[in-house]
Amino acid sequence: MLPVPDTKAIKKIHLVGICGTGMATLAGMLKERGFRVRGSDVNVYPPMSDLLAQLDIPVTQGYAEANLEPQPDLVVIGNALSRGNPEVEAVLDRKLLYASLPEVVKEWFLRGTETIVVAGTHGKTTTASILAWLLESAGAEPSFLIGGIAANFESSFQLRQGRFFVIEGDEYDSAFFDKGPKFVHYLPQQLILNPVEYDHADIYPDLDSILTAFKRLVNLVPRSGRIIAAGESASVRDCVAGAFCRVEFFGLEDGVSWRATGLRTTAEGTRYELAHDGKSLGEFSLPMAGDFNVANAVAATAIALGAGLSVEAVREGLRSFRGISRRQQVRGIAAGVTVVDDFAHHPTAIAATLRAVRARYPKGRVWAVVEPRSNTLRRKFFQKELEQSFQGADQVLFAPIHRIDTLGADDRLDLAALVESLRRQGKGADQFSGAREIVAYAAPKLEPGDVVVVMSNGGFDAIHELFLQALRGRRGKAASREHSPLEKSQP
Repeated sequence: MLPVPDTKAIKKIHLVGICGTGMATLAGMLKERGFRVRGSDVNVYPPMSDLLAQLDIPVTQGYAEANLEPQPDLVVIGNALSRGNPEVEAVLDRKLLYASLPEVVKEWFLRGTETIVVAGTHGKTTTASILAWLLESAGAEPSFLIGGIAANFESSFQLRQGRFFVIEGDEYDSAFFDKGPKFVHYLPQQLILNPVEYDHADIYPDLDSILTAFKRLVNLVPRSGRIIAAGESASVRDCVAGAFCRVEFFGLEDGVSWRATGLRTTAEGTRYELAHDGKSLGEFSLPMAGDFNVANAVAATAIALGAGLSVEAVREGLRSFRGISRRQQVRGIAAGVTVVDDFAHHPTAIAATLRAVRARYPKGRVWAVVEPRSNTLRRKFFQKELEQSFQGADQVLFAPIHRIDTLGADDRLDLAALVESLRRQGKGADQFSGAREIVAYAAPKLEPGDVVVVMSNGGFDAIHELFLQALRGRRGKAASREHSPLEKSQP
């Protein structure tokens, strides 16, 4: 267990892998608490690089033992780091005080709060962001830590005086010295459990191992707690079967306590009716497209109403929610073409994102531009599922598999076979050497009304801006209109 933070004993903190979503957020939280914070990383790209710059937190590019000078009082080691990293080796050689991200969050930020953990394979960031905004807009002054930049806050964290702390519960491992999931550290009083599927093929060998992790989380919710669970997911029902606390299910179908019906996509987003145990709570509107986003909003609503918010306060909070960076985020419009950024990197998320984009832009062609970068998407485990994930796209363009040299031929995604399968379905599909080749191929073919959906969990060589620059440079097309990130992040 970490010592209680004492600014007399612990003043300087160094974060190795600081540009990870969670690590950059933790860096901001530590600085706000008064610590002198710095860090190092090799993967530096928005939005977290922008957040660190705004917070004036120094970041050194690259890993080296010299980055530990002057010697910090605590080193936080990100879960992307392993033995052999020069900074990790120096920390162990010098016997410096070190910890994982979830350890620091648990001992220094969550104790003494009523923690609401949002977990599941999909929808964690969106659901946590919606819930944090519902509480904030109602005056509850929540603290939060989420895996993205929430537009209503323009931040991925907030430290306030209210009793609630909303935190995204990641099932990925904590550090090289703690291979358990992050979320088991988070002291859940209340839990939202979104649908659970197989993911993270690099650390979980099969679905059963994933379910075991989530069952451990469920087992940590006290008897006085509450779980809001995705009722249409058989895996979720399995996970919560042994819960010691009250469990309520949410979804869009029969057999759940919190149910949304009558979904209607509009120019402003989605309207729907909400009922609790068969009693209508009226109509709600969400400025986002997609059934899955409605489900996220229903889960957040269930927690918010249980926290004492009125139905009207929740209705207004949902209406004024502005979305999250990299979740159907419009990065710009040029020559009549809309460029959208999305974090989707799992077959289910890809399919849901494309359905939502198709509903939002029903008249234009949808171009899916995909970087197989996540440890799940790089592998062949979902080869067959991916063949059916692009139904909502007209064109599908693939970048090379990220760090392909780290995967054996029998283990990695077969891009050539995937492209061929999509072509047999009547779609335009191809693979390219990189972002610039994709833009050079696609930009001249794009027409006013088309939508480019970029899907990656990394920076993708700033391909969004490359598309916009190429489109702005075209002549004889519709005049371009530029939008700042998040200005039109949702419908």
